[in-house]
Amino acid sequence: MKIWTSEHVFDHSWETVTTAAMQKYPNPMNPSVVGVDVLARHVDPGGKLHSHRLLSTKWGIPSIVKSIIGMRRTKMYVQEHSVVDPVEKTTELRSSNISFTNLVLVDERLVYKPHPHKPDKTILTQEAVISVKGVSLSSYLEGLMANTISSNAN
Repeated sequence: MKIWTSEHVFDHSWETVTTAAMQKYPNPMNPSVVGVDVLARHVDPGGKLHSHRLLSTKWGIPSIVKSIIGMRRTKMYVQEHSVVDPVEKTTELRSSNISFTNLVLVDERLVYKPHPHKPDKTILTQEAVISVKGVSLSSYLEGLMANTISSNAN
């Protein structure tokens, strides 16, 4: 298992960053996400927006990795659950792959909050837990995937 974490400060308000985060795919800057479908969305009695989305992704997996894990296709599906709380000004997105779970599990959590000392800025805390199963060199593959997540985050 490999755990990757990151923190980033955006020079924009929480409202602006949250709006952008909810509309970021599809995006030519990250062509790995090829489609997004909203499966469910509702506002709870406390005013929080809950969304459940399906992301269609196409990973540029190196040929050597495909041969090691026996993967022929590279299209994966990811489920994303998000909660936007306009009162507390927090946005949390949790995503996990639902394809190839017999080979790899990627659980990602992103939290957006206003900067505690600079309300015109937003802090993103990001964590991904990557587990490659049933193949040799799993820690190597987990590291490669963590590097890919890190590159996409930048």
